[in-house]
Amino acid sequence: MKLFYDTVCGGGASCDAKLLTGAEWFLVFTCVAIVLAQRPNLNSIAGFSFVAAITAVGYYTLIWVSTFSKGRPYSASHVPLQNGKSGMDRVTTIFNALGIIALSFRGHNLVLEIQGTLPSSSKHPSSKSMWKGVLISYLVIALCMFPLAIAGFWAYGNKIPTKVGNLSIFLEFYSHNASKFMKGVTYMLVIINCFTSFQIYAMPVFDNFELRYTSFKNKRCSRWVRTGLRLFFGGLAYLIAVAFPFLPSLAGLIGGMALPLTFAYPCFMLISIKKPQRSSPMWCLNLGLGCLGLLLSLLIVIAAVWTLATKGFHANFFKP
Repeated sequence: MKLFYDTVCGGGASCDAKLLTGAEWFLVFTCVAIVLAQRPNLNSIAGFSFVAAITAVGYYTLIWVSTFSKGRPYSASHVPLQNGKSGMDRVTTIFNALGIIALSFRGHNLVLEIQGTLPSSSKHPSSKSMWKGVLISYLVIALCMFPLAIAGFWAYGNKIPTKVGNLSIFLEFYSHNASKFMKGVTYMLVIINCFTSFQIYAMPVFDNFELRYTSFKNKRCSRWVRTGLRLFFGGLAYLIAVAFPFLPSLAGLIGGMALPLTFAYPCFMLISIKKPQRSSPMWCLNLGLGCLGLLLSLLIVIAAVWTLATKGFHANFFKP
Protein backbone atom coordinates (compact mmCIF):
# COMPACT_ATOMS: atom_id res chain seq x y z
CA MET A 1 0.00 0.00 0.00
CA LYS A 2 2.90 2.34 0.76
CA LEU A 3 4.55 1.54 -2.59
CA PHE A 4 1.26 2.17 -4.40
CA TYR A 5 0.84 5.52 -2.63
CA ASP A 6 4.40 6.55 -3.53
CA THR A 7 3.84 5.57 -7.17
CA VAL A 8 0.53 7.43 -7.53
CA CYS A 9 1.67 10.48 -5.57
CA GLY A 10 4.89 10.76 -7.58
CA GLY A 11 7.21 11.63 -4.69
CA GLY A 12 8.19 15.08 -3.50
CA ALA A 13 7.86 17.05 -0.28
CA SER A 14 4.05 17.12 -0.36
CA CYS A 15 3.89 13.31 -0.55
CA ASP A 16 6.40 12.85 2.25
CA ALA A 17 4.42 15.21 4.47
CA LYS A 18 1.28 13.08 4.07
CA LEU A 19 3.05 9.73 4.28
CA LEU A 20 1.76 7.35 6.95
CA THR A 21 4.04 5.38 9.24
CA GLY A 22 4.39 1.61 8.96
CA ALA A 23 2.03 1.02 11.90
CA GLU A 24 -0.57 3.34 10.34
CA TRP A 25 -0.42 1.47 7.02
CA PHE A 26 -0.97 -1.78 8.92
CA LEU A 27 -3.97 -0.20 10.66
CA VAL A 28 -5.50 0.94 7.36
CA PHE A 29 -5.14 -2.56 5.93
CA THR A 30 -6.61 -4.21 9.03
CA CYS A 31 -9.63 -1.89 9.11
CA VAL A 32 -10.49 -2.50 5.45
CA ALA A 33 -9.91 -6.27 5.80
CA ILE A 34 -12.22 -6.53 8.83
CA VAL A 35 -14.93 -4.50 7.07
CA LEU A 36 -14.79 -7.04 4.22
CA ALA A 37 -14.68 -10.00 6.65
CA GLN A 38 -18.37 -9.93 7.56
CA ARG A 39 -19.44 -12.88 5.40
CA PRO A 40 -20.84 -15.79 7.46
CA ASN A 41 -18.91 -18.82 6.15
CA LEU A 42 -16.54 -20.24 3.54
CA ASN A 43 -19.36 -20.83 1.04
CA SER A 44 -20.16 -17.12 1.03
CA ILE A 45 -16.65 -16.01 0.05
CA ALA A 46 -16.36 -17.90 -3.23
CA GLY A 47 -16.24 -14.52 -4.98
CA PHE A 48 -13.35 -13.40 -2.78
CA SER A 49 -11.50 -16.62 -3.59
CA PHE A 50 -12.00 -16.09 -7.32
CA VAL A 51 -10.74 -12.49 -7.14
CA ALA A 52 -7.73 -13.58 -5.08
CA ALA A 53 -6.79 -16.20 -7.67
CA ILE A 54 -7.21 -13.83 -10.64
CA THR A 55 -5.21 -11.02 -9.05
CA ALA A 56 -2.40 -13.39 -7.99
CA VAL A 57 -2.07 -14.77 -11.52
CA GLY A 58 -2.24 -11.19 -12.83
CA TYR A 59 0.58 -9.66 -10.80
CA TYR A 60 2.87 -12.69 -11.09
CA THR A 61 2.42 -12.68 -14.86
CA LEU A 62 2.99 -8.93 -15.09
CA ILE A 63 6.23 -9.23 -13.12
CA TRP A 64 7.84 -12.08 -15.06
CA VAL A 65 6.68 -10.84 -18.49
CA SER A 66 8.04 -7.36 -17.80
CA THR A 67 11.26 -8.92 -16.49
CA PHE A 68 11.82 -10.77 -19.77
CA SER A 69 10.98 -7.67 -21.79
CA LYS A 70 13.52 -5.48 -19.95
CA GLY A 71 16.44 -7.82 -20.65
CA ARG A 72 19.52 -8.46 -18.51
CA PRO A 73 21.51 -5.79 -16.69
CA TYR A 74 25.11 -5.79 -17.90
CA SER A 75 26.53 -6.35 -14.42
CA ALA A 76 24.35 -9.37 -13.57
CA SER A 77 26.29 -12.58 -12.93
CA HIS A 78 25.03 -16.14 -13.34
CA VAL A 79 27.94 -17.83 -11.62
CA PRO A 80 26.51 -20.45 -9.20
CA LEU A 81 25.75 -18.71 -5.94
CA GLN A 82 27.03 -21.71 -3.97
CA ASN A 83 30.65 -21.15 -5.04
CA GLY A 84 32.95 -20.54 -2.09
CA LYS A 85 30.50 -21.90 0.48
CA SER A 86 31.23 -24.79 2.80
CA GLY A 87 29.42 -28.10 2.47
CA MET A 88 27.26 -27.39 5.53
CA ASP A 89 26.26 -23.97 4.20
CA ARG A 90 25.24 -25.49 0.87
CA VAL A 91 23.11 -28.18 2.50
CA THR A 92 21.37 -25.73 4.85
CA THR A 93 20.74 -23.31 1.95
CA ILE A 94 19.04 -26.08 -0.03
CA PHE A 95 16.81 -27.13 2.88
CA ASN A 96 16.01 -23.50 3.67
CA ALA A 97 14.94 -23.03 0.04
CA LEU A 98 12.70 -26.10 0.32
CA GLY A 99 11.02 -24.48 3.32
CA ILE A 100 10.36 -21.28 1.34
CA ILE A 101 8.97 -23.36 -1.55
CA ALA A 102 6.71 -25.26 0.87
CA LEU A 103 5.37 -21.97 2.21
CA SER A 104 4.79 -20.73 -1.36
CA PHE A 105 2.42 -23.66 -1.94
CA ARG A 106 0.40 -22.65 1.10
CA GLY A 107 -3.29 -23.35 1.39
CA HIS A 108 -3.02 -26.99 2.36
CA ASN A 109 -4.19 -26.11 5.86
CA LEU A 110 -7.56 -25.10 4.38
CA VAL A 111 -8.18 -28.20 2.26
CA LEU A 112 -10.35 -30.01 4.83
CA GLU A 113 -12.36 -26.87 5.63
CA ILE A 114 -13.04 -26.24 1.94
CA GLN A 115 -13.90 -29.89 1.29
CA GLY A 116 -16.39 -29.75 4.15
CA THR A 117 -18.41 -27.14 2.22
CA LEU A 118 -18.76 -29.35 -0.90
CA PRO A 119 -21.81 -31.58 -1.52
CA SER A 120 -20.99 -35.23 -0.94
CA SER A 121 -22.74 -38.56 -1.50
CA SER A 122 -21.75 -42.21 -1.80
CA LYS A 123 -21.83 -41.96 -5.61
CA HIS A 124 -20.19 -38.54 -5.83
CA PRO A 125 -17.91 -38.07 -2.79
CA SER A 126 -16.51 -34.62 -2.19
CA SER A 127 -12.98 -36.04 -2.18
CA LYS A 128 -13.03 -36.45 -5.98
CA SER A 129 -13.98 -32.84 -6.75
CA MET A 130 -11.59 -31.62 -4.03
CA TRP A 131 -8.75 -33.64 -5.56
CA LYS A 132 -9.39 -32.03 -8.94
CA GLY A 133 -9.48 -28.59 -7.33
CA VAL A 134 -6.19 -29.17 -5.51
CA LEU A 135 -4.48 -30.37 -8.69
CA ILE A 136 -5.70 -27.37 -10.68
CA SER A 137 -4.83 -24.84 -7.97
CA TYR A 138 -1.30 -26.20 -7.43
CA LEU A 139 -0.77 -26.30 -11.20
CA VAL A 140 -1.74 -22.62 -11.38
CA ILE A 141 0.62 -21.82 -8.50
CA ALA A 142 3.46 -23.61 -10.28
CA LEU A 143 2.69 -21.76 -13.52
CA CYS A 144 3.03 -18.49 -11.58
CA MET A 145 6.06 -19.32 -9.44
CA PHE A 146 8.39 -21.14 -11.82
CA PRO A 147 8.31 -18.60 -14.71
CA LEU A 148 8.95 -15.87 -12.14
CA ALA A 149 11.93 -17.73 -10.66
CA ILE A 150 13.36 -18.56 -14.10
CA ALA A 151 12.86 -15.04 -15.45
CA GLY A 152 14.29 -13.50 -12.29
CA PHE A 153 17.47 -15.55 -12.32
CA TRP A 154 17.86 -15.13 -16.09
CA ALA A 155 17.57 -11.35 -15.82
CA TYR A 156 19.23 -10.54 -12.50
CA GLY A 157 21.30 -13.56 -11.43
CA ASN A 158 23.06 -12.87 -8.15
CA LYS A 159 21.54 -9.38 -7.87
CA ILE A 160 18.23 -10.73 -6.57
CA PRO A 161 17.82 -9.55 -2.94
CA THR A 162 18.36 -12.20 -0.30
CA LYS A 163 15.29 -11.17 1.71
CA VAL A 164 12.89 -12.59 -0.87
CA GLY A 165 10.40 -13.44 1.87
CA ASN A 166 9.63 -9.74 2.26
CA LEU A 167 6.98 -8.95 -0.36
CA SER A 168 7.62 -5.20 -0.44
CA ILE A 169 11.37 -5.65 -1.07
CA PHE A 170 10.57 -8.23 -3.72
CA LEU A 171 8.11 -5.98 -5.55
CA GLU A 172 10.31 -2.92 -5.28
CA PHE A 173 13.27 -4.80 -6.77
CA TYR A 174 11.38 -6.35 -9.68
CA SER A 175 9.58 -3.15 -10.63
CA HIS A 176 12.37 -0.56 -10.27
CA ASN A 177 12.75 -0.28 -14.08
CA ALA A 178 9.02 -0.58 -14.87
CA SER A 179 6.83 2.31 -15.96
CA LYS A 180 4.73 4.19 -13.44
CA PHE A 181 1.53 2.73 -14.88
CA MET A 182 2.88 -0.86 -14.74
CA LYS A 183 4.05 -0.42 -11.15
CA GLY A 184 0.71 1.08 -10.12
CA VAL A 185 -1.25 -1.80 -11.67
CA THR A 186 1.03 -4.40 -10.10
CA TYR A 187 0.81 -2.86 -6.63
CA MET A 188 -2.98 -2.53 -6.88
CA LEU A 189 -3.33 -6.21 -7.87
CA VAL A 190 -1.20 -7.20 -4.88
CA ILE A 191 -3.31 -5.06 -2.53
CA ILE A 192 -6.57 -6.56 -3.80
CA ASN A 193 -5.07 -10.05 -3.53
CA CYS A 194 -4.04 -9.44 0.09
CA PHE A 195 -7.50 -8.15 1.04
CA THR A 196 -9.29 -11.10 -0.56
CA SER A 197 -6.88 -13.84 0.55
CA PHE A 198 -7.09 -12.50 4.12
CA GLN A 199 -10.77 -13.51 4.13
CA ILE A 200 -9.99 -17.06 3.02
CA TYR A 201 -7.34 -17.73 5.65
CA ALA A 202 -9.23 -15.96 8.43
CA MET A 203 -12.60 -17.67 7.89
CA PRO A 204 -11.63 -20.97 9.62
CA VAL A 205 -10.48 -18.90 12.62
CA PHE A 206 -13.82 -17.08 12.67
CA ASP A 207 -15.63 -20.43 12.48
CA ASN A 208 -13.65 -21.74 15.46
CA PHE A 209 -14.43 -18.62 17.48
CA GLU A 210 -18.15 -18.97 16.75
CA LEU A 211 -18.07 -22.70 17.51
CA ARG A 212 -16.54 -22.03 20.92
CA TYR A 213 -19.11 -19.29 21.59
CA THR A 214 -22.11 -21.44 20.66
CA SER A 215 -20.76 -24.39 22.67
CA PHE A 216 -20.23 -22.22 25.75
CA LYS A 217 -23.45 -20.17 25.52
CA ASN A 218 -25.59 -22.95 24.01
CA LYS A 219 -27.20 -20.53 21.57
CA ARG A 220 -26.64 -19.19 18.08
CA CYS A 221 -24.05 -16.52 17.46
CA SER A 222 -25.79 -13.19 16.82
CA ARG A 223 -24.64 -10.74 14.19
CA TRP A 224 -23.22 -8.35 16.79
CA VAL A 225 -21.27 -11.10 18.53
CA ARG A 226 -19.91 -12.28 15.17
CA THR A 227 -18.80 -8.73 14.37
CA GLY A 228 -17.17 -8.39 17.79
CA LEU A 229 -15.26 -11.66 17.38
CA ARG A 230 -13.95 -10.52 14.00
CA LEU A 231 -12.93 -7.16 15.39
CA PHE A 232 -11.05 -9.01 18.12
CA PHE A 233 -9.23 -11.16 15.56
CA GLY A 234 -8.44 -8.07 13.46
CA GLY A 235 -6.93 -6.37 16.49
CA LEU A 236 -4.90 -9.47 17.31
CA ALA A 237 -3.64 -9.70 13.71
CA TYR A 238 -2.73 -6.01 13.78
CA LEU A 239 -0.83 -6.42 17.05
CA ILE A 240 1.18 -9.37 15.68
CA ALA A 241 1.90 -7.53 12.41
CA VAL A 242 3.20 -4.45 14.21
CA ALA A 243 5.03 -6.35 16.95
CA PHE A 244 6.71 -8.86 14.60
CA PRO A 245 7.13 -7.16 11.19
CA PHE A 246 10.15 -9.38 10.48
CA LEU A 247 8.06 -12.59 10.16
CA PRO A 248 8.46 -12.73 6.33
CA SER A 249 12.19 -13.14 6.88
CA LEU A 250 11.39 -16.40 8.68
CA ALA A 251 9.72 -17.91 5.59
CA GLY A 252 12.02 -20.95 5.54
CA LEU A 253 11.47 -21.69 9.24
CA ILE A 254 7.69 -21.21 9.05
CA GLY A 255 7.54 -23.32 5.88
CA GLY A 256 9.39 -26.15 7.60
CA MET A 257 7.10 -26.02 10.62
CA ALA A 258 4.01 -26.08 8.37
CA LEU A 259 5.31 -28.91 6.19
CA PRO A 260 3.71 -31.76 8.24
CA LEU A 261 0.27 -30.35 7.32
CA THR A 262 0.98 -31.50 3.76
CA PHE A 263 3.36 -34.43 4.01
CA ALA A 264 2.74 -36.06 7.39
CA TYR A 265 -0.67 -35.46 8.98
CA PRO A 266 -2.76 -36.68 6.00
CA CYS A 267 -0.88 -40.01 6.02
CA PHE A 268 -1.47 -40.55 9.74
CA MET A 269 -5.11 -39.41 9.37
CA LEU A 270 -5.69 -42.05 6.67
CA ILE A 271 -4.29 -44.75 8.94
CA SER A 272 -6.48 -43.53 11.81
CA ILE A 273 -9.69 -43.21 9.77
CA LYS A 274 -9.42 -46.04 7.21
CA LYS A 275 -7.62 -48.39 9.65
CA PRO A 276 -5.79 -50.53 7.06
CA GLN A 277 -4.47 -53.85 8.35
CA ARG A 278 -1.21 -53.47 10.25
CA SER A 279 1.86 -54.22 8.12
CA SER A 280 -0.26 -54.19 4.93
CA PRO A 281 1.16 -52.31 1.89
CA MET A 282 -1.24 -49.37 2.46
CA TRP A 283 -0.35 -49.17 6.15
CA CYS A 284 3.40 -49.33 5.50
CA LEU A 285 3.21 -46.80 2.65
CA ASN A 286 1.36 -44.16 4.67
CA LEU A 287 3.43 -44.73 7.80
CA GLY A 288 6.64 -44.43 5.78
CA LEU A 289 5.49 -41.29 3.95
CA GLY A 290 4.30 -39.70 7.19
CA CYS A 291 7.59 -40.37 8.97
CA LEU A 292 9.51 -39.12 5.91
CA GLY A 293 7.45 -35.92 5.97
CA LEU A 294 8.23 -35.38 9.66
CA LEU A 295 11.93 -36.01 9.03
CA LEU A 296 11.97 -33.56 6.11
CA SER A 297 10.21 -30.95 8.25
CA LEU A 298 12.77 -31.42 11.03
CA LEU A 299 15.70 -31.07 8.60
CA ILE A 300 14.22 -27.89 7.09
CA VAL A 301 13.66 -26.34 10.52
CA ILE A 302 17.25 -27.17 11.55
CA ALA A 303 18.58 -25.70 8.30
CA ALA A 304 16.53 -22.52 8.75
CA VAL A 305 17.77 -22.08 12.32
CA TRP A 306 21.37 -22.71 11.17
CA THR A 307 21.00 -20.11 8.40
CA LEU A 308 19.62 -17.53 10.82
CA ALA A 309 22.42 -18.24 13.30
CA THR A 310 25.20 -17.93 10.72
CA LYS A 311 23.88 -15.03 8.64
CA GLY A 312 22.38 -13.08 11.50
CA PHE A 313 18.85 -11.83 11.98
CA HIS A 314 17.49 -8.34 12.54
CA ALA A 315 14.43 -8.47 14.77
CA ASN A 316 12.77 -5.04 14.56
CA PHE A 317 10.09 -5.40 17.22
CA PHE A 318 7.31 -2.78 16.97
CA LYS A 319 9.10 -1.02 14.09
CA PRO A 320 7.23 -1.93 10.89
